Amino acid sequence: MKKIIIFILAAAAIVMPQMANGQGEVVRQFNPVNTGATSLTIAPDARGAGMGDIGAATDPDVNSQFWNASKYAFAYSDGGIGISYTPWLSKLVNDIYLANLSGYWKFGEGSPQAVSASLRYFSLGSIVLTNQNGDEVNSINPFEMAVDVGYSRKLSESFSMGVVLRYIYSDLGFQYDESGSATGSVSGASAFGADISWYYTSYPVIARNECQWSWGMNISNIGSKIAYDNGNESTFLPTNLKLGTSFLFPIADAKNTLSINLDVNKLLVPTAPQEYQFQTTDENGNTVTDEAAYTAAQEEYNNMSPFEGIIKSFYDAPGGFSEELREINFSVGIEYAYNRQFYLRAGYYYEDKYKGNRQFFSFGASFAYSVLQIDAAYLLATAASSPLDQTLRFTLSFDLEGIKNLIRR
Repeated sequence: MKKIIIFILAAAAIVMPQMANGQGEVVRQFNPVNTGATSLTIAPDARGAGMGDIGAATDPDVNSQFWNASKYAFAYSDGGIGISYTPWLSKLVNDIYLANLSGYWKFGEGSPQAVSASLRYFSLGSIVLTNQNGDEVNSINPFEMAVDVGYSRKLSESFSMGVVLRYIYSDLGFQYDESGSATGSVSGASAFGADISWYYTSYPVIARNECQWSWGMNISNIGSKIAYDNGNESTFLPTNLKLGTSFLFPIADAKNTLSINLDVNKLLVPTAPQEYQFQTTDENGNTVTDEAAYTAAQEEYNNMSPFEGIIKSFYDAPGGFSEELREINFSVGIEYAYNRQFYLRAGYYYEDKYKGNRQFFSFGASFAYSVLQIDAAYLLATAASSPLDQTLRFTLSFDLEGIKNLIRR
């Protein structure tokens, strides 16, 4: 009987540090939320990554499609396009990367609107397939990609909303025959998702200085499940709730500003049942598993609809409310800007050690000149032996309105 082996190295990068550290009760408590198309959770751009993966309520930029598409209605320029590149898991391999292309265009006078689009491509490089004897059979280049389009509109002077529709294709599975030999046949899977977001910004005057205080929310990847075996076994998309706030204020004069930012995230995905939940100890001190109950719980989880999964994600953790709190991740970050031309950034991202253990500091800088801006970010992991340590990101963006004005001169 053929079986599908699904490779998601991005997810492996999350679980590897903690799996190596604990046994017994620690292993039981280590219970990350599992999803398909994990690459959708990777921050694609250097600006957000430089502040600890933050972007729900920060000032709009060309990469707002990933963080909160409703911000485009408040963008300073009428249009922009950006290209980002991230070498991924560079401490382990040298051919895995994430590439991202995003852009937007504003229109409308009274109620500004914007259309936006992006293309993500996550390559896992070359993987060599072998048979049971260790002989090379074939090599494949699995990948994931997502194409999306968005629309946002300013509903008042302070508030906007946006929606994004997304097509996802994951090529991370391949087949083995009954003897365990790799056939080299790649098994792809498709899914559809959507984002719903809002953005609110105000300009309070504090100590005679006009500041900017913004709030944002984005529920991303609401959609179908993704399956690699014609629907027999499917996994949830990484549906995520992101809430954020940003406070920007001038330093000394209007040319020098500093923003303090906070994002909070929770995956709206149910927790898979664990075998230990159905184990008891008999009179001889042996561990006994109620196989029937465990199998029934697995079937219920596998057959759960995405909408039901979103609802259950708030109360289904085996450890109760305390474990639900562990599923909340947060980021804090700051950004210094001089005359909207030079930027310095720093941030910190925290995920509970039992829910993935992604914990890192990040640093970034950028320089803007005329119609061009270059951003770079560097990740410094605090979790022991993290393969995400020393991750670099680069973004190159262009101001389309500025380019249009240059052509007209």
